Amino acid sequence: QVQLVESGGGLVQAGGSLRLSCAASGRTFSKYGMGWFRQAPGKEREFVAAISWSGGRTLYGDSVKGRFTISRDNAKNTVYLQMNSLKPDDTAVYYCAAVGPPYSDYTSPSNYDYWGQGTQVTVSS
Repeated sequence: QVQLVESGGGLVQAGGSLRLSCAASGRTFSKYGMGWFRQAPGKEREFVAAISWSGGRTLYGDSVKGRFTISRDNAKNTVYLQMNSLKPDDTAVYYCAAVGPPYSDYTSPSNYDYWGQGTQVTVSS
C-alpha cells in the first residue's frame, strides 16, 4: 500500500512558478514509478509528467515540455513537480500517482495503482 499526499498548489500569476510535492508513505516508494496528472473542469485527466523508479527516465506531456521538471528523492519518499512559466491553461487540480511493476505506459492514468487527493493550481492572467 502507498498513500500519497500532494502539497504546494495555490494561486499564481501567469509567468510565475510553483513547486508541487507529493509525499508517499510506505517503505517501497523506491519501487514505484511516479506520475503527475491534471484535470481541469469539464476536461479529461491529462498526463503531465512521469519519472521512473530510479529517477533515470522522465517523460513530459507536450503542453508542459521545457517548462515543468519532475524529480524525486527516494530518501525522502517524495516526488516533485517544478512548474515554471505558468500559463492560465495550466489551471487544474494536479494529482500525483504511483505505478508498480511492470511499469507499462507511464502516460496512461489507468495504469497507475495509487492516487493522491489532488492539489489546486490556479494561474491568473
